Amino acid sequence: MKYKMIVLDLDDTLLQDDGTISLRNKQALMAAQEAGVKVVLASGRPTYAMRSLAEELELERFGSYILSFNGAKIINWKTQEEPFSSTLTPQMAHDLYQMSVEEGVSALTYVGDEIITGSANEYTAIEADITGMKVVEVPSFVEAVQVPVVKVLMVADPEKLVQVEEKLKVKMAGQLNIMRSKPFFLEFTEDGVNKGTSLNHLIHQLGIERSEVIAMGDGYNDVAMIEFAGLGVAMGNAPEEIKQLADYVTDTNMNHGVAQVVEEFILKELALTT
Repeated sequence: MKYKMIVLDLDDTLLQDDGTISLRNKQALMAAQEAGVKVVLASGRPTYAMRSLAEELELERFGSYILSFNGAKIINWKTQEEPFSSTLTPQMAHDLYQMSVEEGVSALTYVGDEIITGSANEYTAIEADITGMKVVEVPSFVEAVQVPVVKVLMVADPEKLVQVEEKLKVKMAGQLNIMRSKPFFLEFTEDGVNKGTSLNHLIHQLGIERSEVIAMGDGYNDVAMIEFAGLGVAMGNAPEEIKQLADYVTDTNMNHGVAQVVEEFILKELALTT
């Protein structure tokens, strides 16, 4: 099987715990791109927070893509065109904020290159650290969010967020896509939008078959693309239930799990055919 695309989650998958790409991972991905394989970065992160990694892997030179905001945006990194973009209305963002208040958790969204929240806390600080974006605590979330937004996050202690997730998945069924990206992050995007549906849109545009795609991840927001891809790969550090859904389980993010898959399923195959 000749794979033409590898789709990678970032945090706890491609990235080490310090947020960097290991040399082995980078070398494997550069070799795959040199051979014509598309490398696609797929993350819950905002586009802004993926730029430096896209540049490090030279996605522009190879005409590759990123799927940001859990697939709510597809961006051609060479042209900066967006063949797919999904947003929530300001009113929906306001409604989600009100629900967060009622549930006793914090909510945040993104306007420009800033994180907007009505109540900053340790979890909004984590998002700021991950994305490199500034947190702006506003007196009125409604007044601060007057344009469509790509997604809203509710952030809280994991045990509390489990209860909120269960309740809102029932309340908002058919209206929003709700998924957990980290134990303390609950993400809301337009209904039907996730990394899997976004990947489906992208490969149809490029004329690539599902069977020619490898997708790798560790989190619950990666399940859709892991199940969609021809070869769905779970990281060694993924929860057991995600490993059970995958076709293959690789090593951890701290032990070059991405490189191991690229070497085994792409580079080895290329070596055999040359």
